[in-house]
Amino acid sequence: MRSYVALLHSIVLGEGRRVVMADLRAMAERLGYRAPRTLVATGNLVFDAPKKPLGEIEQELERAFAAAFGRHVDIIVRSADDWFKLAAGNPFATTSEEDPTQVHVRVMRAPLSQDALDRLRRYCSNGERVKIVDGDLWADFCGRASESKLSQVLTTKRLGIGTLRNWNTVTRLRAMLAG
Repeated sequence: MRSYVALLHSIVLGEGRRVVMADLRAMAERLGYRAPRTLVATGNLVFDAPKKPLGEIEQELERAFAAAFGRHVDIIVRSADDWFKLAAGNPFATTSEEDPTQVHVRVMRAPLSQDALDRLRRYCSNGERVKIVDGDLWADFCGRASESKLSQVLTTKRLGIGTLRNWNTVTRLRAMLAG
């Protein structure tokens, strides 16, 4: 068995309906995953499962989610070791400690290439900084992400399947995985 984290791209089902975390945990248990736990109502799931390719787990979760909730949601899965590596690779560590809500990582299903940075930098109009570390995009929004032009272009259509998490969430998931 090994530990994994699953990141749901969205937990909004439409018409103001959100996924209830107890239902998400029950879905994971039906798949045979052990000790499923969630981080508040944020669409983050930590669980234990036999070692297998991440893509298989993503497909299992996505199919089960669609069956349980009636809608497809992209789900990114990382092993605990990969999550620890992601957290350790934060290129904006100092800023993260000062204001953990201003640094985000877009965790990608397929790694981004370095040329994506050139396309994104033109949207950095308020001092935002971006870096790619091991294929994931890190952004220091230099304030509120919701007020940045950059956040509006971090989409699946432009970058591929991925989902944003702020530094608070990264560290809380790391703590959950560490036990």
